Amino acid sequence: MRLAELSERSGVPTATIKYYLRERLLPPGERITATQAEYGEEHLRRLRLVRSLIQVGRMPVATAREVLAASEDESLSQNARMGAAIWALPHGPEPDEDDPHAARARAQVDAVLRRMDWSHGQELGDTSPAYRMLVAAIASLDRLGYPHDTEHLLVHARLAGELAVADLDLVETYDTPPERVEAVVALTVLYEPVLLSLRRLAQTEESGRRFEK
Repeated sequence: MRLAELSERSGVPTATIKYYLRERLLPPGERITATQAEYGEEHLRRLRLVRSLIQVGRMPVATAREVLAASEDESLSQNARMGAAIWALPHGPEPDEDDPHAARARAQVDAVLRRMDWSHGQELGDTSPAYRMLVAAIASLDRLGYPHDTEHLLVHARLAGELAVADLDLVETYDTPPERVEAVVALTVLYEPVLLSLRRLAQTEESGRRFEK
């Protein structure tokens, strides 16, 4: 297909496709004349992944290029390819290493990971953006005096574990590593507001049962 058809089928403006080509996010098409090239289904698939990373995941172009390289690196495991994409997503605030609340929060996170037997999380520790984000969140709870003991946090961790199984079951329905990277980015970003909304609706329902008299 020509560039115009690629644009029409993908829903990506031609100017944006040309930008992706210049930035090496999209491989060049097959040159047919000095000024024209043809593109195939692999370009459509790559465009979906690029849009997922940049428009949905809000990654900088340079970061998206690294994730794309990882998604096609056959020396990496499927877990490593998807992990590279998830780690590149925007995360919350970093913990303040000089804050004593952060030190207590880190110990609390480690305790939860041990109780859940999440060996990957224990091994990665501070190198994981999600780990650091959790430390910062629990440090805020500690600072403000709200509950954050291990038993309380385990309730949330167990629910998160169940959600992870459902998420990865869905990701496994995609056939190729690049498709799975696209899915894990899009579903992580798009389902997080779904999760937040459902939690608030559930709280509203439970509050009505308990306190509406």
